[in-house]
Formats: sequence, structure tokens, C-alpha cells
Amino acid sequence: MLRCIIKEPMILDFIFHPHTIKTFALVGPSGTGKSFQAKFLCRKKHIDFIIDDGLLIRNARIVAGHSAKEEKTFMAAVKAALFDEKSKRDEVARKLQSEHFSRVLILGTSEKMVNKIAARLQLPMPSKIIRIGEISTQKDIENAKRMRYVEGKHVIPVPGAEVKREYPSIFFNAIHIFKKKPVSSVITVPEFHEKSIVKPIYSRQNKIIISKKALSLMVYNCINEFNPKFAGQKIEVEPTETGYNIAITLDIPFGTELSDAIEGLQTYIVENIEHFTRIPVENVSVIIDKTLER
Repeated sequence: MLRCIIKEPMILDFIFHPHTIKTFALVGPSGTGKSFQAKFLCRKKHIDFIIDDGLLIRNARIVAGHSAKEEKTFMAAVKAALFDEKSKRDEVARKLQSEHFSRVLILGTSEKMVNKIAARLQLPMPSKIIRIGEISTQKDIENAKRMRYVEGKHVIPVPGAEVKREYPSIFFNAIHIFKKKPVSSVITVPEFHEKSIVKPIYSRQNKIIISKKALSLMVYNCINEFNPKFAGQKIEVEPTETGYNIAITLDIPFGTELSDAIEGLQTYIVENIEHFTRIPVENVSVIIDKTLER
């Protein structure tokens, strides 16, 4: 995860005094499902606006801002998410100034990040910090990580048609999620929710070249760190137009829960390789050769 340090807050050309506005923050590591959970949190807390990755969203519509996911480099995406460019942060701040609202939700990877965004947009500091683990199950978080780090897919909390119209260059797909909504202690009703999937431009640009041997050694090291009892028998690395595909043949201890082990290892490998090298990993496939007696 790339951390940006800003020495002092940016000052806008105008002063915004939202005395009656309450700021909420949803905080969690990248790829843990914050964008998807944000709309449920807004409905529960009666929140008017979402600020996520450079966008200002109201009633499932993008009303101002520019998506960080359309930037050509990872560093540019970080700056866009933090409203580093004055014209873009002023656009969002002016839109907020012109609207009647009482509650706003800022998404970020840390308290420092959401505080910086609030300061730059002349909003009150968040009075309520919500961790992603408080509103999302561990299974949902792991699924979100798999989508991000294994499949390279991100989520924007607006309908697919809106994303496709505003940002066709990054739009990938829209899928429908079935969830049960409790209406009483014993009754639930089905609800369908749309998840808008995008693939950021920065993940497809400025490809960094690394030797197959070096990448294979990194994968072996990740396997050992994830679980020293796992034995990597064979690592195959193939470059693609936008990144690398990795295939692993693995021996694991007898009795290991395969689904959890494989998904956890895939996420661990992608997180670490992308974190330390900034090269995009398109796919990690795992083949279990045999199980070993403990």
C-alpha cells in the first residue's frame, strides 16, 4: 500500500462553514469491499453523499469529481483520491457548498487519509469512524480481496449504466448480488443489489518487466511466509499484455481446508508482489499435487 504524506492542508479560494454537517468515515485496507458496503451504510445512517476515490456521489449518481481509477499511473490515482489537484477539489467543494445536506461519508484506507480529504474539501473532521470489519463479514472481506488482488477488479458504488456512461474506458461489468433483508426477527425478504465492476487504467499501463526467475523466487518466498508447511513444487510465470499470470503446483498438509487455504494464498501472493514491485498480477492459479501427512 502506498502512503502519501501531506505536510499541510490545502486552502481553497473560498470558505465553507458547514456547521450542521456531520462527517462519517468508512476505513479499511484497499480491496476489502468499502465501496460496495458504502451504499448500505448510507441507507442505514441516512447519509446524503459518498466521497470515494475522487468522486462525489449522491443518490447513486456521480455529481462531481473525477475517478482515480481512470488515471494512467498508480501515483496519479493516489493523488486523485486525495484531491491533490486544486481544480478538482474545488469542483467537489463547490458542489457540496451548493447542496442542502446533513451527512457525508468519506471512504479511505486510514484515518489520516479521510482526515486529509475532509480538510481539503472544507468539511468537518469525521465524528464517526467506522471500520470495514464492523459492517462486513470476514467472508465478504476475503471475497472482496480476491476480486481486487486475484482478478484485478475494483468496485464503484453507482449503477453500472452510470459508470458506463461516465467512464466507459474503465467499465468492465455489472453483476447482481442477492442478499436477504430482515424485516422482523423471523422474516427475511430477498433483495437484489448491483455491483459495478471496473478495471483501472493504471493497472494496465506502464508495465514493469521482471524476470521469470526473480518472480518465481518471490512466489516461493510468499508461499513459505504464508504457511511454512506448504511446499511449492513448481512455479510457472507467463507475461501477458497487462501483467503476469502465475501457476503454482503445491503440496499441502493433510486435512488442510482447501478453499480457505487457496484463496488466502492467492490473495497473499498478489498483495505482496504488487505492493513491493508495483507489477500487476492478472491471475494466480493453484494446483494441489498431493497432501502430506502431518
